[in-house]
Amino acid sequence: MSAEETRTSSEAESGVQRLKPNAVGLFGVMFMAVATAAPITAMVGNVPIAIGFGSGANAPAGYLVATIVLGLFALGYSAMAKHIVSTGAFYGFISHGLGRVVGMGAGALTTLAYVVFEASLVGIFSFFAASFFSAHSSLDISWVCYALLMLGVNAVLTYYDINLTAVVLGAFLVTEIVMLAAMTVSVVVSGGGPQGWSLGSLNPINAFSGLDGSVVHPDTGATLAVAGTAGIGLFFAFWSWVGFESTAMYGEESRNPKRIIPLATMLSVLGIGIFYVIVSWSAIVGTGPDNAVALAQDSATAGQIFFGPVEQHLGHWAVIVFEFLLMSGSFACGMAFHNCASRYIYAIGREDLVPGFGRTLGASHPVHGSPYVAGFAQTTLATVIVVGFYLTGRDPYGQLYALMAILGTTAILIVQALAAFSCIAYFHVQGKHPETANVFRTFLAPLVGGIGMVYVIWLLMENAGFAAGAAASDIVFKLSPWIVGVVGLSGLGFALWAKRFAPERYDTIGRVVLEDTQERAD
Repeated sequence: MSAEETRTSSEAESGVQRLKPNAVGLFGVMFMAVATAAPITAMVGNVPIAIGFGSGANAPAGYLVATIVLGLFALGYSAMAKHIVSTGAFYGFISHGLGRVVGMGAGALTTLAYVVFEASLVGIFSFFAASFFSAHSSLDISWVCYALLMLGVNAVLTYYDINLTAVVLGAFLVTEIVMLAAMTVSVVVSGGGPQGWSLGSLNPINAFSGLDGSVVHPDTGATLAVAGTAGIGLFFAFWSWVGFESTAMYGEESRNPKRIIPLATMLSVLGIGIFYVIVSWSAIVGTGPDNAVALAQDSATAGQIFFGPVEQHLGHWAVIVFEFLLMSGSFACGMAFHNCASRYIYAIGREDLVPGFGRTLGASHPVHGSPYVAGFAQTTLATVIVVGFYLTGRDPYGQLYALMAILGTTAILIVQALAAFSCIAYFHVQGKHPETANVFRTFLAPLVGGIGMVYVIWLLMENAGFAAGAAASDIVFKLSPWIVGVVGLSGLGFALWAKRFAPERYDTIGRVVLEDTQERAD
């Protein structure tokens, strides 16, 4: 019996549709997870802020701290992925660990996060695209045209086999990594930068030191007073990872998910982390620590922390390629988040908690095995957000990107903290799978990781206004905490209602998983 026939037979027996099994391998899952982190966009967008207003030249140390904390979180997260294989990921994990009520709230928050993340990345992609083509060609059109083009392409790719998306994301991701690696190698081979190797930038203790003093601007010669707080540096370091957890949602579509998903999770987290540390350090070394701090004070020159070493060592052509990759990297990141959002909408829809959703939002394509209805629903939601920002005259970068990113990050950080604690509950409170339970991997590691996530949530609360910049006065920013609260509480409220008045629906919350994989312990 073919894989397609097996899937169809399983759906007929259970009444629940599945995504296409055995469709993607280890590297495909990793490409889609790492693409959500958008390495080149995260580096050029976040590192200058961490340098100029956080811990200065010690910004790489912040990325090292984030790697350690997220690595500990991922240990417990990947342990749960061995036993709970569902496209709902957080939704399924938390439902099994902390109960259906909390799980439903987490599912609602995660769906919100991924829905707005695509709109956010559409904003930054359209900004980069409009700037790139305006500067390097005679094409000068509104950013909304690029936005609608991206939304349309994402909708089409989600309709087809997931391998098509994996190939496209893989191509974009490899080019990003090659360019960032080329910059790093060029700095090292050339003997460093104008102000030494700055090895103190790699000391994790320095991540908790703020910026204070003065620097001389390398272009104007002016002396600038500078100040920053370690919290801002650490927050923007953690922000650069958003999306890495998406490995688990491809469990149903991967080959041998109980092996691939935990491995892909750990490799993605540690691989991204090490890469971020090295690249951010090489940019600082290549520019010069004091020069980097001075350039980071102005958004107009902040990008020179990366563009400067690239042009000096590789040539102007490489700067143009770098600018193009900022655009394509944003596109890849948005595409990856479109996949995430589609799968969450699909995961909740197929449980048929709202009658009729199982046959619509929870439907998988009969040929491609894709969550095609949920994908089109996500495209509709993202389009409404993007067009709404355009019609109200808002900026695609400073408002659409920034505001939706902050809204989504607030929601996803809360869910990540819950996921860490759900691991402890699943293995050590409920006593599930003692053969996997381990004092370090499933208790201490997720405990430290969860506490770290709570700390990052606090950093976000403290620095959200700074992160929003000029958009901090926007009504959308002011409503963001209320939106997160209402969505999360609505999920909790629905679960409590179902528990009281529709127990048969309540019993299905977070329980549509691959049962055969869930219970296999080896």
